[in-house]
Amino acid sequence: MRRFLSTMTQARPKRFAPLKGATAEHHDWPKLKGVIFDVDGTLCQPQNHMFAQMRSVLQIPKSVDILEHIYSLPTASEQESAMESIRAIERVSMAQQVAQPGLAELMAYLDRHRVPKGICTRNFEQPVTHLLTKFLAGSVFHPVVTRDFRPPKPDPAGLLFIARSWGLTRRIEGEKDESAVKEVVRESARSGEGEKEGAVGSGEVGDASGLIMVGDSIDDMTAGRRAGAATVLLVNDANRHLAEHEHTDLVIERLDELMHVLEHGFVGSYLDDFTSIKTKYLSQE
Repeated sequence: MRRFLSTMTQARPKRFAPLKGATAEHHDWPKLKGVIFDVDGTLCQPQNHMFAQMRSVLQIPKSVDILEHIYSLPTASEQESAMESIRAIERVSMAQQVAQPGLAELMAYLDRHRVPKGICTRNFEQPVTHLLTKFLAGSVFHPVVTRDFRPPKPDPAGLLFIARSWGLTRRIEGEKDESAVKEVVRESARSGEGEKEGAVGSGEVGDASGLIMVGDSIDDMTAGRRAGAATVLLVNDANRHLAEHEHTDLVIERLDELMHVLEHGFVGSYLDDFTSIKTKYLSQE
């Protein structure tokens, strides 16, 4: 296992107390409150061929984000037709899903320590359900945020929604901050799930500072960083360049390596830029 700590200026350690029991050395370290996972390339081995197929059927180059292209289509019928074309590719590919090494061991470990587990993915629901049923029956993931949730990663809204669902919130003070938070939650509510609207009135937003985001893409690392979570990259030959990215706090090569990290205390490099969420939306006013 290799750990890559960011060399950003103003960086500070992101720490969680050992799950096996904090010692005097860790008495002031916060407790880990949950772990959020990506799906393709994280819970299952990468199926990168899907993305080439999707871009081919949509007739878009590699430089164009697939979901952004679909959401930009002028009519609802065109958007749904395009979405169904990529769902069809995912339905075929899901039969070929292969679990990541160490998957079952890590999930059993988290379950033993009663660490909440959630999912935030750009896949649609059926392949996610197929993977959980096939490889992780009996292991609970809740909430499961899929493609229907908007805006998708790298926006932090999905992670903040999961944090709120676990009762993890922080209050934003000040009129301008409140306006920014309302805009974040309004974007989150576009997924069509009415319960997301309930987070607006109190001036509170999800607090992901006690969470870890585990993924394999820059979208995962950026969403985690912007939400205020620690980020763990599951590295492979295709994403190795992200190991030194400023949004990556820690790198593992197998999922079960995270067990050792959590057992002895998570330490990663972290820059608290939760304010970037507010800055983004304030700049749009």
